[in-house]
Amino acid sequence: MSPPHTHEALQTLPPFDELVEMAKTDPDGFNRFKHTMCQEMIQSASDSMQARLQAQQSHIDLILSHCKNPDHANVTLMRELSMQMVKFRNALDGDLDEQSEAQVIPFRPRNDTWR
Repeated sequence: MSPPHTHEALQTLPPFDELVEMAKTDPDGFNRFKHTMCQEMIQSASDSMQARLQAQQSHIDLILSHCKNPDHANVTLMRELSMQMVKFRNALDGDLDEQSEAQVIPFRPRNDTWR
């Protein structure tokens, strides 16, 4: 087990109006800014949590890639958060579904002609 991570994320966001203006005038720059802020926050987490947070961020990015506008994104993310909260509540209540370990099937090419 690695020692606790001591790097704290001391992030300061620009004023809301500036973020809105950036999103309107420079959507690519706004997306880069969001990505940078998310990565800084993930990097500030403990080493043991970083992979899980990275996976969660990838999941959020995938969900957002299907959204048509900011309102759609908010509704979709709220639905996702609600589902996660139900799972969390069930876990706290001890109502977990039994999960079996996945069976890993190794890839074996049928023949060598594919190279």
